Amino acid sequence: MTSLAVSASGAAADAIERHVPDLVGDSVASRLFARDATLWGPDAEAESRIRLSWVGLGRSSRPLVGEIAALRDTFAQQGLDHVVLCGMGGSSLAPEVICATAGRPLVVLDSSDPDVVRRAIDDDLAHTVVVVSSKSGSTVETDSQRRAYEQAFTDAGIDPTERIVVVTDPGSPLDEEARGKGYRVVNADPEVGGRYSALTAFGLVPSGLAGVDVAALLDEAESVADLLAADDDANPALRLGAAMGGTSPLRDKLVLVDDGSGISGFADWAEQLIAESTGKNGTGVLPVVVESDDAPELGWSAPDVLVARLVAADDEGRPDGDGVRVGGTLGAQLLLWEAATAVAGRLLGINPFDQPDVESAKKAARGLLDQGTREASPAAYVDGAVEVRALGGDWLPVERPTGPAGRTVAEAVEALLGQVGADGYVAVMAYLDRLGDAELADCRRALAARTERPTTFGWGPRFLHSTGQFHKGGPPVGVYVQITSAPRSDLPVPGRDFTFGQFIAAQAGGDAQVLAEHGRPVLQLHLTDHDAGLAQVRAALLVGDHG
Repeated sequence: MTSLAVSASGAAADAIERHVPDLVGDSVASRLFARDATLWGPDAEAESRIRLSWVGLGRSSRPLVGEIAALRDTFAQQGLDHVVLCGMGGSSLAPEVICATAGRPLVVLDSSDPDVVRRAIDDDLAHTVVVVSSKSGSTVETDSQRRAYEQAFTDAGIDPTERIVVVTDPGSPLDEEARGKGYRVVNADPEVGGRYSALTAFGLVPSGLAGVDVAALLDEAESVADLLAADDDANPALRLGAAMGGTSPLRDKLVLVDDGSGISGFADWAEQLIAESTGKNGTGVLPVVVESDDAPELGWSAPDVLVARLVAADDEGRPDGDGVRVGGTLGAQLLLWEAATAVAGRLLGINPFDQPDVESAKKAARGLLDQGTREASPAAYVDGAVEVRALGGDWLPVERPTGPAGRTVAEAVEALLGQVGADGYVAVMAYLDRLGDAELADCRRALAARTERPTTFGWGPRFLHSTGQFHKGGPPVGVYVQITSAPRSDLPVPGRDFTFGQFIAAQAGGDAQVLAEHGRPVLQLHLTDHDAGLAQVRAALLVGDHG
């Protein structure tokens, strides 16, 4: 039996004591694993009915093991060992965690930034295999990445059909197009939503091609399925779900910290699962991924914060303060957190399987792209290499009350942070290169310490498929710093009437527009010169203007 454990203290333990007996009495666990679509109320029933196959993937995904192994052998015989994954959200986050934990190399291309796309394509194209993953078959980011790789292979005299593997739902537009062109296609289970798809073809195909033992991963999940389906007070999924969604008052900022779990990047995967599943109807749980055990959020006793420590499978420690400790192997934890999130959704009274505000941001981005515009409003002012815009209210003063006439980025940051309430949070959304500009993420910790409020950091556009849903559908208590940049060198999207640079600008503009329409304060900082502007923004976020 695979070890899997959830221990709790403080508010988390109180929530477990309060809710788990009722969850057991209502047979929630057994009904969940029997795929009972009525668990989340009549409004969610239609969606739930076609989104619950994930509970049985430990067994139902077994036929993929042999198929993936055969594909991997075919590619290995051709000397193709550089695996690239083009996908967004659930299609990319799970394989990234699975491969990193197993120590297997996988390049994840989940960006529309032209510099990022170009770098991926230029990296060992001669030995590259590309997995193109899109559940809907119409994800614009993934379609654009696929087109770029098709063009690159063709230009290099390589047949794209020999190098690209498509993973999508049966009958999707991508499924039909790819089969028509002669691509290898692996269909995923259509009754599993993207963020619950870690153990479907979306998680397993790229991971298996990269050399991960995906059969062992399925073994780990299957070994805990009966435990998680049991109507029992000790059920880890009921306990974790009650802690996440059942505190009173709701502690809706869940700080995720790795405390020796041995699973690389698991919090980033859980962030998407929880935020997109629960952040709607004005409620939800905001995952706050922190970088270390001394992050500012871990030293607070804030009444809206709960700490979840990810520990090793054999860890027997007890949590301190208000929080939980969660331990288990990767396959077991994937299934645990999925089940717990579904349970939390029931306690929160929401549908954990839809994502209405993700769609609204996509629509707004498409509108800006069609109009050929990057921004919906002119800059309030320019400071050096940074254009400053303020959306979502009149929170940025028209004139600086004191000091020099020149207005600064730091001033705008101070004004935005002044809007953070006692139960608020700060979200930094960087539409930049998450490898080349990685040092910018240091500002998360600095802003948390400065505001004494939970702070998230997301790379765009990937966070749009994650915390982007919570930003717009969750409680209206956040403030948002959006950072965009002119590309160093733009890149056309083959067969489309826009470039990657235009596309990522429209994604950022559309997201800001929808946030503003929801009354959320948004500070847009656009770098007209990437390096100089980034240095200005980083200084303002790390230090601020206290003069």
